[in-house]
Amino acid sequence: MTWNTHIDGILPKLSSACFAICLVKPYVSHQTLKAIYYACFHAVMKYGIIFWSQSPGSLRVFLLQKRVIRTITGCGSRTSRRTLFHELGILTLTSQYIFSLLQFVVKNSNLFSLNKNIHSFNTRQQSNFHQASAHLRKYQLGPYNMGIKLFNTLPSSLKIESHNPSRFRTLLKNFLLESSLVFFGRVLQYL
Repeated sequence: MTWNTHIDGILPKLSSACFAICLVKPYVSHQTLKAIYYACFHAVMKYGIIFWSQSPGSLRVFLLQKRVIRTITGCGSRTSRRTLFHELGILTLTSQYIFSLLQFVVKNSNLFSLNKNIHSFNTRQQSNFHQASAHLRKYQLGPYNMGIKLFNTLPSSLKIESHNPSRFRTLLKNFLLESSLVFFGRVLQYL
């Protein structure tokens, strides 16, 4: 599955949201623009993101998201978007994928087994989720396997908070806004 049909279906909706934000920008406040972004753009982008975000077509969605952020802030095309996302408190497409996937893992932790349940050796990774070996690329990039990979690469301070979903959600969002580049570098090592 490539999810191209789904992405082709949401792109017109996202473009319409981008156009709507352009139209109302001169008449509303900055906070109202953010509210419109979350209602019209973010809600559509977030739907099913843990399934389609790994497909090559997701780059088109990210390009639209960058355009919306430039529109909201009024910055030119040469301005770095990393700082703009951070200032607005909005997660990038990749950060939103990680955020949604890790929330899924925490809410459904009973579907995953820990390493200490698989073997009795006292290792550093005994509190990590057990990751079965797989050779199929589709399985490796699927939500189940990627959820395990991402959760295991989290700092231990965040893993401890996974028993409290609301606190975990807040800490994870702050973590992704603050240090997403370092975290993404560690994740890309596994891919």
